[in-house]
Amino acid sequence: MCSMLRERHGGHGVTLLGGTDRPSGVTLAFTERAGGVSTGAWSSLNLGSACGDDSAHVAENRRRALEAMGFAGGLGRLVVPRQVHGDHVVCVTANDDASVARAREEAAAGADAIVCTVSDVAVMLCFADCVPVVLTAPDGYAVVHSGWRGTLRRIAATALARLCERSGAAPQDARAYIGPHIMGEDYEVSAELLDRFVGKFGPRARASERHLDLGACVRTALVDAGLPQSAIEGTGISTPRATDRFYSYRAERGACGRHAAVAFREG
Repeated sequence: MCSMLRERHGGHGVTLLGGTDRPSGVTLAFTERAGGVSTGAWSSLNLGSACGDDSAHVAENRRRALEAMGFAGGLGRLVVPRQVHGDHVVCVTANDDASVARAREEAAAGADAIVCTVSDVAVMLCFADCVPVVLTAPDGYAVVHSGWRGTLRRIAATALARLCERSGAAPQDARAYIGPHIMGEDYEVSAELLDRFVGKFGPRARASERHLDLGACVRTALVDAGLPQSAIEGTGISTPRATDRFYSYRAERGACGRHAAVAFREG
């Protein structure tokens, strides 16, 4: 695969990680934290609505991110779930106004992955250390939030299966793009939790005696679900070490905004 996740682009002060390629016709990006209107701990392109920032600032930041990506549908065509560290997947399979409204309502009730098989709808999930995953396939895509609880439940693999069901694609036809997240060398956890991951995902889950490699676990889940290892691309960026570009809940002791994974397909 090409290294599109190492390319930076954007506009209007917003920086996007993800290049300008459109795999399977999907425009996707991981946002950086500069270019928004938020101040203080949320400075400046905070896209999360549940971390204490002014709601008007969040809305303007989301508008700017969508504009930088070239999405013309606006905030009314944006699906942003209330993330609950579970494994519920919302599927968007029609793009008329009523269907989009229903999808937004279901997502607001709680979900950690959105599968979309239609054009003219954008999907955004927010992060500050957890693992962002964008899956693309012919005729569809998914955006996934995989924290440690969701990773244990293999939410990325569940989203892949749902994407293939809804789009008619086979797992080997899909691609996965893993965004910036807390990487193994920075993610110290309890011995008990680490042993749970090793028992479920094998020795690759263990970055060191007390450090968990969530990204490796996500990759393992996807490969076990039929996605070729060669079809998975990552950024190699650990959020606690890059707080000039991304938010990190752990490094900033909980006082921070959220960057996002965003995707859409044009009609």
